[in-house]
Amino acid sequence: MRVALLSESPADEIAVKVLVEAVLGGPIAQVQPALRARGWPNVAQVLPPVLRHLHFNTNTDGLVVVVDSDDSVVHTTDHEAENYFHPQCRLCQLRAVYRQTVKKLPPARGRKRVLRCVGVAVPAVEAWYLCGRDERVTEAAWLQGQETGRPPYTRAELKWRVYGTDRPTLPHEIECALREVRRHRHDIRRLEGDFPGGFGALVRDLRDWHRSSSNEN
Repeated sequence: MRVALLSESPADEIAVKVLVEAVLGGPIAQVQPALRARGWPNVAQVLPPVLRHLHFNTNTDGLVVVVDSDDSVVHTTDHEAENYFHPQCRLCQLRAVYRQTVKKLPPARGRKRVLRCVGVAVPAVEAWYLCGRDERVTEAAWLQGQETGRPPYTRAELKWRVYGTDRPTLPHEIECALREVRRHRHDIRRLEGDFPGGFGALVRDLRDWHRSSSNEN
């Protein structure tokens, strides 16, 4: 399957690729998007031109977009209701950008559209990396912290726990990220259980790809 990845940094994209392959159950052929993003909101800004480029100029099957939630509203099951949109939820925002972009595109290169996959790491991708190593780091814990005004940890603390420094070099960041996500290559259920909104959404989208492919065949 030909898949493009769009995230906030090169290290994130390398780690996300491992997780995507774990969910899909096999290797992907990675397609490089025409533009790269650096942080939020740059991801949302470049998403429309990236989608148009992939749609018209490549044979890409799907695009995976992953960002950090930072201090934004956490995506929950309430957000999955039909026609629901939360303006402060980054996952809802990215889905809306995708939807508004592809509805204007005619079929191209033998397909109707580039398939969508969106995930949001709560509060940062380092939380995913710590999954299974620190049971205190979960979506539920962060959500409770938002509700009480007492966050269980900071994003800076998560970075320090993963990298051993608050200013990792890119090679060190990639090395640490790969070491952590590779623990989940054969079983993503812990990640899906601890991060049901942001990682769970990514898993559900990828599973929908299989259904879309089956329907087209």
